[in-house]
Amino acid sequence: MFPKLALISLALASVVVGQLVGTYETETHPRVTWQRCTRGGSCQTVQGSIVLDANWRWVHSNSGYTNCYTGNSWDTSLCPDNRACAQNCALEGANYASTYGITTSGNSVTLKFIQPNSNGKNVGSRVYLLASDTRYQMFNLLNQEFSFDVDVSKLPCGLNGATYFAAMDADGGMGRFSTNRAGARYGTGYCDAQCARDIKFINGEGNAEGWTPSETDVNAGTGKHGSCCHEMDIWEANSISTAYTPHSCDQHNSFRCSDSACGGRDNRYGSPCDPDGCDFNSFRMGDKTFYGPGMTVNTNSKITVVTQFLTDTGTASGNLKEIRRIYVQNGRVIQNSKVNLPGMDAYDSITEPFCAASKVVFGDRDSHGEHGGLAAISQGMKNGMVFVMSIWDDHTAHMLWLDSNYPVDADPNKPGIARGTCPTTSGVPSEVEASATDATVTYSNIKFGDIDSTY
Repeated sequence: MFPKLALISLALASVVVGQLVGTYETETHPRVTWQRCTRGGSCQTVQGSIVLDANWRWVHSNSGYTNCYTGNSWDTSLCPDNRACAQNCALEGANYASTYGITTSGNSVTLKFIQPNSNGKNVGSRVYLLASDTRYQMFNLLNQEFSFDVDVSKLPCGLNGATYFAAMDADGGMGRFSTNRAGARYGTGYCDAQCARDIKFINGEGNAEGWTPSETDVNAGTGKHGSCCHEMDIWEANSISTAYTPHSCDQHNSFRCSDSACGGRDNRYGSPCDPDGCDFNSFRMGDKTFYGPGMTVNTNSKITVVTQFLTDTGTASGNLKEIRRIYVQNGRVIQNSKVNLPGMDAYDSITEPFCAASKVVFGDRDSHGEHGGLAAISQGMKNGMVFVMSIWDDHTAHMLWLDSNYPVDADPNKPGIARGTCPTTSGVPSEVEASATDATVTYSNIKFGDIDSTY
C-alpha cells in the first residue's frame, strides 16, 4: 500500500543484480512443500522450492570478480549504460542460510531480518515460490482461496513480514527479453504497483543510467526506470498491525516505466498503477482491539490467514467482486473485523462499495478507481501471478503507514490517520536494524484451492 522504494537492500559491499550467470556459487533452491486443495477438504502435497530475488545477489564482471555495484553506486567502467551492464555483469548463486538467513523445513520458510555473515550482515530478503528450477509457480486467484500460517511474534514496530502476489513473467522475463540469461532460476523479473525504481536490472538491461544513490540507505538507490505490474498484498504485517490491499495497473503484464511516469515522491500519482491501493487495516477501520498481542487475533502465537477471491459469476472466468479475509487460531475460525467509522457501513471485506466509501471518509484520492479497481486486477489474476514472501524495513516512511499515525503531522482523530499503536518516532531503519537483530518471520502450511477448502 505504500512505496517500497526502500525495499530491503543487502548490506554487503558487493550486492547487485545482473542478467548473465556466474560460476562462483552453485544456485541450489531450498525445497518447500505446499498443498493444492479441492472442495471437501482434500489436499494434495506439491513439491516446490524458493528462489532469492536477484536484487540481493552478488553481481560481478563477467570476466572476473570486480563488483558491478559497490555500496550504492555503479561501476561506470562496467556499466557506462544499461545495455553494457547486461553484457558485462554476471549474477551469482546464493548461499541461502549463511549469507541471507533464509531456511526451509518441510512446508515452512523462515526469513531472518538480520543475518551476520563473512561480509558483514544481510538486511531483509525477498523470495519467490518456484514450480521448477526455471519457472515461478503461477497462481490463478479468481474464485479461489489462498491460506498460510504465519508467526509475527518477533516482528516489532517498523518491520513488515509481507506476502503478496505480483504479475511477473513465469520465466522471470527470459522469453520476452533476450539479454536476460538468468531468468526465474536467479530471481529476476520483479515488479509491483509502486513501479519499483530500486531494481538494478529491468527487462534484461541494467538500470544504471540516471541512478541516484539513496541518502538514507548505504546500499540502495533509484534508477531512471521502474518495474510495474498488478500487485495483490495478501499480508503486510508485524505484531502490531496488518493490512491486505489490491493495487491495479492499466497494463496487465509487467512493464518498464521511465522517470516521472513511474510515480514516486515527486509525482506519486503519475504512474500507470495505483500506489495507494484499497487497504483493509482493522485498526484503521475503527476496531482497535481486533489484531495485536493478546487481542482477538493474538499475534503472540501462530495465525492461519485465509484470503478468498470471489467473482461476479462464481467462476474463474468472472471478474473479482470481493476479497474476503478469515483467520484461524487455536482451532477457532475468526471472521474479519467490521468497519466501525462514522460515514461507513459495517463492511468486513474489500469490495468496490467499501473502497469508494473509505476514500471519501478518509479524504484520500481514489487512485484505486482511477486505475480500474478490482476489475483491472482481475485481468492480472487471470494471467497468473507469482507468490512473494519477504521481510523488510522502510527507508521511505519508517512503516508508519502500516503501524502508527500517518501522515505524522495529521490529526490522529481524523478517520484513516491512525493505523496502529506504534509511536510516530518508531521504525527508523538505523535503529530497527540495531535493535531487532533477532527478528524473524516464518511462513508455513501454504494452501491454495477452492473456496472453503484450505482451512
